[in-house]
Amino acid sequence: MIYHLQKKVIRICGVAVLVVFSIIFLLIYIFSMRQLNRAMDALTDRISENDGKFPEWRDDRGNPELPRKLPDFMTRETPFSTRFFTVLFDENGKIVSIDLGSISAITEEAAREYAREAYTKDSERGWIGDYRYKQYHKGQATAIVYVDGSMNRFMSNRTILSAGIVLVISALAIWLIVIFFSRRAVWPVAESYEKQKQFITDANHELKTPLTLVMTNLDILEAEIGENEWLSDIRSEGERMSALVNQLVALARMDEGKTNLEMRRFSLSNVIMDAVSEFQVLAQDRGKAMDIQIDSHVDYVGDETAVRRVVSILLENAIKYCDEGGDIRLRLEKKKHPVLSVENTYADVGEMELNKLFDRFYRTDKARTFTGGFGIGLSIAQTIAAQHKSEISAYKKDESHIGFKVVWR
Repeated sequence: MIYHLQKKVIRICGVAVLVVFSIIFLLIYIFSMRQLNRAMDALTDRISENDGKFPEWRDDRGNPELPRKLPDFMTRETPFSTRFFTVLFDENGKIVSIDLGSISAITEEAAREYAREAYTKDSERGWIGDYRYKQYHKGQATAIVYVDGSMNRFMSNRTILSAGIVLVISALAIWLIVIFFSRRAVWPVAESYEKQKQFITDANHELKTPLTLVMTNLDILEAEIGENEWLSDIRSEGERMSALVNQLVALARMDEGKTNLEMRRFSLSNVIMDAVSEFQVLAQDRGKAMDIQIDSHVDYVGDETAVRRVVSILLENAIKYCDEGGDIRLRLEKKKHPVLSVENTYADVGEMELNKLFDRFYRTDKARTFTGGFGIGLSIAQTIAAQHKSEISAYKKDESHIGFKVVWR
């Protein structure tokens, strides 16, 4: 129990850390790309505003002076460290001139290829290779300025990579810490749960002996004085108590993992058909119509006895709670994983808390009047399904029908 609970805590914490750190990394990447694009766009804007040349920032006396409202990264050295080239198109889309005076790493032919690629795009700004470009108009002509962003992109990528490495190391460290402390964290819960299971097991064993003695003495008493109403009531309640004890014992064994499942291939279609034939007479006697559709040749690998019990629990539950004159519908569909669904008419389905139906001893009847069950059957079915790594769920088909679906994996 502690081991399984510990694994669940580690898994949940691991997924949570992975999701949070992935979001953080994504945000770092987005912000870094935006900052890079803004910085490169600021350079292309300065050049395009100065007719394809980087402006010389000087005061009235000709001394170097930076104008106000420039981006923080721009200094007096920026015009000398910025590598760029411009290409001019006429109104017919023909290249008129190419200015490579501020760059030496690109040839005229390469500049023409870059220009044609950017000219055919609808976007005003973008990236072509390591160059950030901007299209702007000069009268009837169109000019494109390209600024070399290789160094900026390199530094931005290194920053993102460094952040990713730090996040991965941090996630591993947190994961190791969770593994180290998880056992201590789950121990109180696991201990309480183990004590609860032990109490149920001990109580079951303690109840079996007096119940057996009561039923034996009841048989002797009936043999001496004959059957009567009071003795019949005692027998009915005794049998009900014995059934409850047996179900509690079964649940305790399932929780402790002491049930030995015999996994083998069998015909799921035949098993469900056999279970249906056992309940059809009961449904007919109670005036409930049954609509059965079972796909043929549906095989499954599992414990046949346990699977048969799940089907019996669902059918018994459907017959027991189906409205008077209502209908019961069972479907077995041959899909990637076999799907069993059992639906029945139930007028009060809108008032039900479907998420609580698999809780032990849960009753939709708040008065808890005895209806022939204890509120354990669905819990047993859920446990069996979990042992087969399958899923069982309750759903509201419409305003008057409730259904249960098992996906056998």
